[in-house]
Amino acid sequence: MSLTSAGSKALNMSSDQLVWMARAGYASRGVVYLIIGFFALLAAIGSGEAQGSKGALEKLMSQPAGAILIVAMILGLIGYVVWRLIQAIGDADRHGTDVKGLAIRGGLLVSALTYTALAIFAVTQLGLVTGSSDSGSGGGGGFAETVAGFIGSQWGATGLSIIFVGVGIAHWYKALSGKFKDNFAASEDKMTIISPISVVGLCARGTVFFILAFLLFYRGLTAGEEGGSTPGMKDALKFIQELPMGNLLLAAMAIGIGLFALYSFCEAVWRKVDVEEGT
Repeated sequence: MSLTSAGSKALNMSSDQLVWMARAGYASRGVVYLIIGFFALLAAIGSGEAQGSKGALEKLMSQPAGAILIVAMILGLIGYVVWRLIQAIGDADRHGTDVKGLAIRGGLLVSALTYTALAIFAVTQLGLVTGSSDSGSGGGGGFAETVAGFIGSQWGATGLSIIFVGVGIAHWYKALSGKFKDNFAASEDKMTIISPISVVGLCARGTVFFILAFLLFYRGLTAGEEGGSTPGMKDALKFIQELPMGNLLLAAMAIGIGLFALYSFCEAVWRKVDVEEGT
């Protein structure tokens, strides 16, 4: 029995249900990045402030019917985490067990953990919307402080910065080599539209990882002078804005992030999601 099949039975879900969870997950990721791109564009023209993934969820919850929207996002993020675990552990995309394959699968596992943390954050914020007590603090904050303390160490920051450089390179390679096309089940006509969206979107997200790697490395070197705060998407966007011609660069990045959101929506519709390939 494959790990994927075993996981399906453990979750009491059919393969079709897991496929829909994966597609809902890609859509949820798209919504998060669409909001990030939108506020980055507003910041570039001086009409707002850049936001990270958590800020994007907070903005989503501030909308009418925010609780309903965030519940949908939580379900989507859970679906995305489940699919990432199937990719990482079950090797649904058949990356293999060589060094390169294990590195890719390790990255997918890290992605699952990252979006698990984002889903937990969304749950705590849902508690604030619905009026539950102590929802914005407690366990989630302690976890964040633990992670921040780890990253605050020089070795931890250096190690994570190397990982982020690797993730950034992987995004650029996937974009420029056209490897992303292997994951789509779309007609040639559709791919003529999907391809440029994917290339620019993946390169934009890869660039964000390069910036995060630099910020992590710098904060590792200055850990004794500065706190152990963890840089995120918002920090990366602010860094871009502070460069020469920063607003123009931020506007370009905002467009790239928006295209990554569209890439995520394309994956929600046309990506090959074969939950039976886990071994």
